[in-house]
Amino acid sequence: MWVYTADCLPIFFANKKTRNVAALHCGRKGLEKKIIKNLVKIFDNFGTSRDDLLVAIGPAISKEHYLVDKITLKEFYRKAEDKKITVNLTKTEKDHCFSDSNHFKKQDLNQLDLKRSAYRQLLNENIPSTNIDISNLCTYKLKNEFNSWRRSKTISRQWNFICS
Repeated sequence: MWVYTADCLPIFFANKKTRNVAALHCGRKGLEKKIIKNLVKIFDNFGTSRDDLLVAIGPAISKEHYLVDKITLKEFYRKAEDKKITVNLTKTEKDHCFSDSNHFKKQDLNQLDLKRSAYRQLLNENIPSTNIDISNLCTYKLKNEFNSWRRSKTISRQWNFICS
């Protein structure tokens, strides 16, 4: 199986007993739609025990570089984690400056941690934390190793593979 990614999460699943594998390309919208839960249900149909399910979250954009407005952040946590955020949200840097066609504009943006949300969804599916591996590589930061839509608006992608 393969999956391509730019800033989204490549998530790989493997049943260590049956050697069945699956791959997801999971971004903000996929997490909101609980794509992880749906894939785990497919493994359930094959009789997979949660203790036999190994999961790897591959290189993806880090929270420091995945910045969204407050409304997007609230909606994400409401949908993806069934949480309501009503008090002051943590901001990366107040009035963080971004370049847009050589003009600087100040925006009130917040960090969105896709890897953490995916990890929480995996735990909610009763996958043991010891069976989950998370890459700390950031596709945005490591420009010589990875492509990033948010960094350079490139159409180039990474390819990830899982074999059984």
